[in-house]
Amino acid sequence: MRILPTRLLLACLIAISLPAGALAAEAPRPRAREVGIAIGSLPPGPRNAITDVDGVGVGHATLAQGTRFNTGVTAIVPHRGNLFHERVPAAVVVGNGFGKLLGVTQVQELGELETPILLTGTLGVWKVADALAAHLLVQPGMEQVRSINPVVGETNDGYLSDIRARPLGTAQVEQALARLSYGEVGEGAVGAGAGTVAFGWKGGIGTSSRRLPPEQGGHTVGVLVQSNFGGHLTVAGVPVWKTLPDPAEVAHAELPAPSAGDGSIMIVVATDAPLDPAALRRLATRALTGLARTGSDMSNGSGDYVIAFSTAPQNRRRADLRVQPAASVANDAMTPLFQATAEATEEAILNSLLRAHTVHGHRGTAPALPLAPLLQALDAAGVRELPSGCAASRGKRC
Repeated sequence: MRILPTRLLLACLIAISLPAGALAAEAPRPRAREVGIAIGSLPPGPRNAITDVDGVGVGHATLAQGTRFNTGVTAIVPHRGNLFHERVPAAVVVGNGFGKLLGVTQVQELGELETPILLTGTLGVWKVADALAAHLLVQPGMEQVRSINPVVGETNDGYLSDIRARPLGTAQVEQALARLSYGEVGEGAVGAGAGTVAFGWKGGIGTSSRRLPPEQGGHTVGVLVQSNFGGHLTVAGVPVWKTLPDPAEVAHAELPAPSAGDGSIMIVVATDAPLDPAALRRLATRALTGLARTGSDMSNGSGDYVIAFSTAPQNRRRADLRVQPAASVANDAMTPLFQATAEATEEAILNSLLRAHTVHGHRGTAPALPLAPLLQALDAAGVRELPSGCAASRGKRC
């Protein structure tokens, strides 16, 4: 991990002086690199997002209605074509299996992904999966399909949303799929991250990427997370949990947001490196390394899942081929991809926290991770600096 010296910015000081609720209304919250936090040593892609892997798209549908509903759907697609007819190699790794990941056994058995990946809230999984199946079955070329394997993951957003009402369904699934972006990715309290909580602070959707140098293959790895887990928050190796205020005190909450280990995280890993399912399983395992670096112990009550896929065109699988392609990066050349996955996962989780604003929800309030004490702790440890010439504003990416 690259260790960087310190520097505070005037714009950051202005932003962190605002009350938590004002941040969401008056200024977008920053990503990690915009406040001088650079995770690892590998460079990110141009967007520092999962969409840096060519062809990958992300769409969100957010249901935010007062304090009752804060939930949604996030869709991830590996390419722009018909995924059922042009499948991609895939693998699933379970860190701790307290969760409801639909479609897992077929992905594990066949080593391929035939539908978009949808993320949502726990009790919405079955309705969302049904809506995804209905959407796909009416697409051109799907008239003779008799079996389909929707892949739908979840985390429990029941603290901030009335989860028992199960409000999600066809409208949100259609909206997420209609709003696919192959460029910028919304982060924080959006889509499936609208009602999540991580380490007692507002969690959500986060993303990051890494691009290997040409001598290591030049491949890109992108990660997207739905963070809703707990533990002891650690940022760039610094145990900031020791100095941050108590989230319950910040929120003035009688019923505090969960901060212990129980909770869940969904991690989606995409790469353009040609990998077969066995190599993708190895790659997915390294995402758990990035998760651990943030302070998670993958506790008994946490559903910690990784779904990894390769977008390499030469490895796509077609039903009309009797022999499927299975090119894969050699085992001896996998280490840089492992490093990229761990780094991008760690930074994606951090982005999910930094970009999320305070949310007042069904059972209480999840406050945004406070920037001032966080940056002070990182400055004291000497791990933060904005690159020379990097503007202080949120709009300037560094």
